[in-house]
Amino acid sequence: MTTSARDTAGGGPDLIDTVAWVYLRDGLILGARTRGRDLFYIPGGKRHEGESDEQTLLREVEEELTVAILPDSIAHVGTYEAPVEAHASAPVVRMACYTGDYRGALAAAGEIEEIAWLSYADLGRVPPVDRLVFDELHADGRLV
Repeated sequence: MTTSARDTAGGGPDLIDTVAWVYLRDGLILGARTRGRDLFYIPGGKRHEGESDEQTLLREVEEELTVAILPDSIAHVGTYEAPVEAHASAPVVRMACYTGDYRGALAAAGEIEEIAWLSYADLGRVPPVDRLVFDELHADGRLV
């Protein structure tokens, strides 16, 4: 993931613009943990200058998980926003989430140390913006 943040209108907290791949299997969601971190994240990352959501999704998933998302299968799940942490001045993460089929074998790569299948019981092991996705998927009966 490349670090980038911009100041939002009105001088508010920085906005971190990200795209994520929501991959569900048997009521579980795929999570990825970066080296040196404790939390798991929905795989994806920060947009490079000028990239579309689809371009960011394809690049980040291939870099992190060694698989290729099939562009014709991509579908928008939702866009979520939450502070990075529980401080009023903390940067806000905006995460555009997509589903999509893939080809290849899932494996941790690049900065990813571990991948895992997470359930709703793992809510405390993910950052605030991911919790919003977990809550919605659980309410819809898609995440056990």
